[in-house]
Amino acid sequence: MDNQKLTAQDLRKRYINFFAKKYNHKEIQGASLIPENDPTVLFTTAGMHPLVPFLMGEPHPEGKRLVDVQKCIRTDDIEEVGDMCHLTFFEMLGNWSLGDYFKEEAIKMSFEFLTGKEEFCLGLDINDISVSCFAGDDDAPKDEESANVWRSLGVFEDRIAFLPKKNNWWGPAGLTGPCGPDTEMFFWTGEGKAPKKFDPDDTKWVEIWNDVFMQYNKTADGKYEPLKQKNVDTGMGLERVLTVMNGAKSPFETELFEDVIKEIRLLGNYSEANENVQKSERIIADHLRASTFILGDKFAVTPSNVDQGYVLRRLIRRAIRHGRKVGIEMDFTRKLAGIFVKKYSDFYTGLLENQEKIFNEIAIEEERFGKTLNNGISVLRKEMQKFEDRKSDGLKIFADNFFFEMFATYGFPIEMIIEELQNEGWIKDKKDSDFVTENFEKFFKEHQNLSRMGADKKFAGGLADHSEESTKLHTATHLLHKALRTVLGTHVEQRGSNITPERLRFDFNYADKMTPEQIKKVEDLVNEQIKNALPVSYQEMTVDEAKAKGSIGLFESKYGEKVKVYTMGDEEKGTVFSREICGGPHVKNTSELKSFKILKEESSSSGIRRIKAVVGI
Repeated sequence: MDNQKLTAQDLRKRYINFFAKKYNHKEIQGASLIPENDPTVLFTTAGMHPLVPFLMGEPHPEGKRLVDVQKCIRTDDIEEVGDMCHLTFFEMLGNWSLGDYFKEEAIKMSFEFLTGKEEFCLGLDINDISVSCFAGDDDAPKDEESANVWRSLGVFEDRIAFLPKKNNWWGPAGLTGPCGPDTEMFFWTGEGKAPKKFDPDDTKWVEIWNDVFMQYNKTADGKYEPLKQKNVDTGMGLERVLTVMNGAKSPFETELFEDVIKEIRLLGNYSEANENVQKSERIIADHLRASTFILGDKFAVTPSNVDQGYVLRRLIRRAIRHGRKVGIEMDFTRKLAGIFVKKYSDFYTGLLENQEKIFNEIAIEEERFGKTLNNGISVLRKEMQKFEDRKSDGLKIFADNFFFEMFATYGFPIEMIIEELQNEGWIKDKKDSDFVTENFEKFFKEHQNLSRMGADKKFAGGLADHSEESTKLHTATHLLHKALRTVLGTHVEQRGSNITPERLRFDFNYADKMTPEQIKKVEDLVNEQIKNALPVSYQEMTVDEAKAKGSIGLFESKYGEKVKVYTMGDEEKGTVFSREICGGPHVKNTSELKSFKILKEESSSSGIRRIKAVVGI
């Protein structure tokens, strides 16, 4: 590595150019952060999610070799954010083989990009690299094939570890679907020379790349069946590699965050951060970066109390709470979001296009949360005053779940609850504060378990398994989309879709509640097309050709040179009803849907309506 720091933009370009120019991969644009037609996740959490249909065998319009940069959101470890490595939003660099090359070629390309000396490569020292491979179990054999490739490239035997499925297996994206063993690459970040033997438990070995070999399909009954089309899906975390390449201790010390961290310290009127303050400023930076990207996405997610909107609200409010902890009392979220928009807009142009929406929504949420916090303080003080004459009885006189309810209802964090109780003399020592914390955590964990059970139930099944019912409902969304545009106007566009085998949920932009007459017209129009038994077919064409044919699609940079356009109807007979850009599974004829029924039409968020419907009844 040279002394000049590697920038995020340079890393993206190196990666794309290496695979596109040297190994004939076609660059495709990353998909939305909001998964289209996948109810198993709220956000795109990995590069494979948008490509599941093609991993299952559908031909991709850009061919069998692809390379991309995919935006991802993961919130499973949100409570861990603030340490050295956890991030909510991150970028994943990926190269793909859809039934083309497999283990040997993929591993050799990865090794060349990491250690090669050409301008596109990273030039890492092989002596600082270790790898892991799948150890094998009852579902799949030990991956000696990958290990042998690594050996042939000069990786020492002691630097190859065989690990179980929890470490070296990837997928499926949902409960079922494509999956397989992986091989992971680690880089030594400790002082001095790397140990001769690789210890996967040593945190100084940092994972920087993952090559997934999708050779199985997990069925609904938990079996692993060989895929007809073997695929390669690789993922290299941009932030992690940038950290390693620049010798930084964490992503927060790279150019991605340094301007925001400086601004946080300026707003908080401090120059150095102790451990607690550093954690808070990292949470602020991480959460507002993630919020900026969610608000800047093509789908209209805004803060709310459900689904993606709830996650967004939680991120913004958590950032605001930690802002107060570091001494920032004034409005600040909009200013920090502006820094992120400027930092990323060269590559993610949608941020610049949607910046007013980003700034307005984040400022409104900050104002709303400020009022909520003030209300919470008032309620807490009234409750303390009510028991003032019984203060000597201790904290047990408060309702069992009171401290948690202050958080659940008013977003009042446990730290602020303890602080207020201390100020009013209710908490006198550590024993008292531990009582409040333990009580809060008890009810918080119960809430988490209930939420997790609800989410598991809500997001069970889905399009990822390409079931017959999910395929029918996905096809129905095309008919519904066209019918809505016919009845309500061509300004109507899809803003999200969530499909389970039981029903479809379709979000679209429309300011007003639909009237019963409009709902019936839409329903009748869809059923008319089902009765007409329209053939369903697709063609691969350029975006310009798709536009010329009147195809429905959000024409933006996510499309490559060619797209798949699904047509419902016969052009020669003049019966074409719908023509839409899409990559998902479809029935062969609309008659397979049998019937279509709208169950509910409601508001999803500001300016967004939601329809729930079923087929085949």
